[in-house]
This record gives sequence, structure tokens and C-alpha cells, in this order.
Amino acid sequence: MSPARSAQRNIRDVVFVDGVRTPFGKAGEKGIYAGTRADDLVVKCIRELMRRNPSLPADRVDEVAIAATTQTGDQGLTIGRTAALLAGLPRTVPGFAIDRMCAGAMTAVTTTASGIGFGAYDVVIAGGVEHMGNHPMGAGADPNPRFMSERLVDPAALNMGNTAENLHDRFPAITKERTDAYAAGSQAKLAAAYSNGQIQHDLVPVATIKPGQGWALHTTDEPPRPGTTVEDLAGLRTPFRAHGRVTAGNAAGLNDGATAAVLASADAAEELGLPVKMRLVSYAFAGVEPEVMGIGPVPATEKALRNAGLGIEDIGLFEINEAFAVQVLSFLDHFGIADDDPRVNRYGGAIAVGHPLASSGVRLMNQLARQFEEDPSVRYGITTMCIGLGMGATVIWENPHHAEYESFATDQATTATTEGAAA
Repeated sequence: MSPARSAQRNIRDVVFVDGVRTPFGKAGEKGIYAGTRADDLVVKCIRELMRRNPSLPADRVDEVAIAATTQTGDQGLTIGRTAALLAGLPRTVPGFAIDRMCAGAMTAVTTTASGIGFGAYDVVIAGGVEHMGNHPMGAGADPNPRFMSERLVDPAALNMGNTAENLHDRFPAITKERTDAYAAGSQAKLAAAYSNGQIQHDLVPVATIKPGQGWALHTTDEPPRPGTTVEDLAGLRTPFRAHGRVTAGNAAGLNDGATAAVLASADAAEELGLPVKMRLVSYAFAGVEPEVMGIGPVPATEKALRNAGLGIEDIGLFEINEAFAVQVLSFLDHFGIADDDPRVNRYGGAIAVGHPLASSGVRLMNQLARQFEEDPSVRYGITTMCIGLGMGATVIWENPHHAEYESFATDQATTATTEGAAA
């Protein structure tokens, strides 16, 4: 037998070391990032990660994976590699681009984490960017006519707002009143998190320049509307359907922003003196009917829980991307979780802070990591999101501040040692 076939290979623990993001902006000519390049936003995040983690030598970064939904212009040219070069990482550091629409950054994390677990990498940078002002969703896309001619999907599947209205049809108990109440709650929770200083640490200040206006430094998110009430939301128009239920107030907006995170093997993190904010437990992706894509987090979460040997009752914190309030509520109803359960989106969500598509997965992870630190009583948490064209994604994480975390790590090390000795 060849050495490659006979060699023992142990799956390694993967840890979330650190994550940052730019403030999120509103897409369009009046937004804070109008005239700013998408790749420059990613570069800001990578440079900040390296600055915050001085014990990480740049040449120890084994891969840079950056996601973008629209991979053209300033989001094209293999953005993971170009961002690595622009950020000043050594030319020996490779990079690639990835696309899974809204779950781009989440997929960048899980893909590179798999490489760490397998032993191909020790340390990686993974994240995402979406400049929806430069690249409106769907701009330049050319859907295959077979989608329509052969009725492979409902035409509504190609418009995310319509899929949200379809969810309302499927789950009539989720009324507009409920979604508006949830949306107002998201705004209030984000405002409280800002007031408590729970958001600012994750943000990378971004300086921009506009003709006739000069330079500006952006240190906070642009989309939030603190003080929003249910009464404010009740009268908003329903652009996707006459007398519908989905509005600009109970859905995420069109946004610009970037995120990035450092992941490492547990051994490499210990060797380099890097912090451990979370341990990856399990992840899963699932497909659903494209016309009700918002239900995707349900089967993805069920699959991730099965893979981890956990139940929904084991999850102490939920970071659910709020593409639409109806999508979040359909998830909560499925698992028997109350609309205002304190475990869910403690800092608010995308309805308030924004959803720059491919970047959002790492924002969820940043917020979960901070909540783990604040609440050591929680052992497991999840980050989950729906994905365009009918998918869902879920990642389960373990809290290193929990009392039983060390015993788990010790058990794993003992098992690996025992197996090695037996071999």
C-alpha cells in the first residue's frame, strides 16, 4: 500500500479567531459608498484583521476566499486573490472567489474550514462583499429561458420579494401585523446594541471621497432607523403584490458592505497565540422550492443538527439573517420558538442593519461570537440564512467560554492520541 493510502488522517478542530466588517451603507447615489470600489471595502477588512492580530504572520495565511454574488467589475477578477494582493499579503498567499448568493461569505467560511479540518490549511481569511449600488441584484444576469419555457421554477422564484409573499400565502398565521412587529423589534434591538457598545468593535472605519463633498469617515451603519414603530410600518406600500404584506419596512434593504474573518485549526491558533471566539461544530446546506426560498433555513438547520447529534433545544443563541421578517418567523414557527424569544437576534438583524448579500454570513458570526463572550451559560449557537433560488445554510458553533468546552477539547485530544497509539 502506498504511503498516501496508509497515512492516518485526523479531522482537526476549526476555530473562529476574529471577524470584522465595514459599516453597511445604503445602495445608490446617495449612499455612503457611492463612488467607492467593492474590492477596496474587502481590502479594508483584511488589513484590519491583520492589524488586530499581530501574532499572525502574513505568510501563515494559507488562503483568502472572498464571496460576491455579482462577479463582474470591481467584484470580479477572482476577488479573493486580487483582494489579498491589494491588502499587501505576500504573493505566496493564494485566493479565490465564491458565489452562493446571500450565503456567499458563509460558504467561504465553510469551504475553507473544511480545508482546515482536512489539513490542507492552517489559517485562512474568508468573507464576502456586495456593492449593490455598483451592481444591482440581477443586473447583467441572463437566466436560461428553459426556467420559464419548461416551467422548471415558478417565475416568482427569480424575484426575492415575490418569494416572501409566497411564504405569507403558505403560512397564513404569519400576518403583516406580526412581520411589522418583528421588524420594529429588530430596529429597537439594534439601537440598544449600539447604545451598549456591542456593535462598534466589529466595524472597520472607512474613509470615502465624493466630488464636491470631500472626505468623510464612516464609523456606523447607514441603514438603521431607530425609533421605528409598528404604526410607522403599517402604511408602507407593498411593492411586490397589490394589497400584499411585504414592505421595505419588514425586509432588508439594498446595501453595500464587506466582511472578513480569520479561521484556523485549533492547533495553529494555540501555536500562534490567536484568540478563539468559537469552535465550528457542524454545517449544512439544503435546497427547497425556489419560489419559497425563505424556508431554506429550516431543512438546513435540521440537517446541521443531525450531523452534530444535537436538538433544537440545545441551541442557546440564534443569529438568523433577516432577509424578510416572514422568513424568520416561518423558521421560528417551525421550531416552536416565540417571535420575541430572547435567544434570537439579540442585536437586531438585517431588517435594521442591512444585508449586502454575499457579505452577511460573517456579520452573523461576528455577532454570535460577541454574544458567546457575554453569555458563557450558552454552549451552542447557530448562524443561519435563506438563499436565493431556493436554498438554506446553517452553521453550528460552540462557545469556548462555556464551562464544558475545555472538557470536550480534552476528550477529543485523548481520543486522537488513543487512536494514534492503536494505529
